[in-house]
Amino acid sequence: MTSFVLPHEVHGDGAHKVFAVHGWFADRSAYAAVLPDLDRTAFTYALVDLRGYGAARDAVGSYTTTEAAVDLVELADRLGWQRFSVIGHSMGGAVAQRLLSVAPHRLRRIVGVSPVPASGLPLPGEQGVLFADAAHRPENRRAIIDFTTGSRRPAAWLDRMVDLSLERSDAKAFRAWLDSWAGDDFRADVEGSEVPALAVAGELDPALSPTLMRETWMSWYPRAELVGLPCAGHYAMDETPLELIRTVEDFLRADAGEAA
Repeated sequence: MTSFVLPHEVHGDGAHKVFAVHGWFADRSAYAAVLPDLDRTAFTYALVDLRGYGAARDAVGSYTTTEAAVDLVELADRLGWQRFSVIGHSMGGAVAQRLLSVAPHRLRRIVGVSPVPASGLPLPGEQGVLFADAAHRPENRRAIIDFTTGSRRPAAWLDRMVDLSLERSDAKAFRAWLDSWAGDDFRADVEGSEVPALAVAGELDPALSPTLMRETWMSWYPRAELVGLPCAGHYAMDETPLELIRTVEDFLRADAGEAA
């Protein structure tokens, strides 16, 4: 596993340090819609680009959740963050859970926004082909985004999401990441973790739904919480940004008495 400094941008100067990790379709710009309204006095947010995305689009690697977790710990060391929380969207939620085994003593709290479970996400038959071919078929990316937002979003938004995804991800890395987040089952390595863990799930998302979170996240983590967002699908950052910020920051503030 090669050493690598994740490209990142830092917002705020609060005592509570927080990484924000994007999902399969985006780089750190996935959080653009929530940036203006984050609490920058209570928190310091570091938005990262995983290998294969954004400013790390050409970075070599194995493109796995384990590698990403190690990369985050290395970045924390460089930033001087002894303890930190992690927010992860979708695939990034799997990365956040990997940290429960890679560096549990460093974690304050984790938040998964429509997180992929630590058990992976089986994609049988035609569904598997749809996702695998999304690496080189824009129409597949669009179909996936449309489906996971309940087929309720404007066509122009869907097109913009696809264009950004194509622009900010490397196709080979994109395909390799799928094998890790969908295929790796590391539940045994994290089940029972005492790190407080919030899952935020959009009720319009038929895939990573509140029901799936109750069957996975809520049954694995003793200090787990679940919040369903009625008007969101898979992309709460875009669909319901203010509700997402309030939900996540209220959860992060709950351990305000801990040492940073």
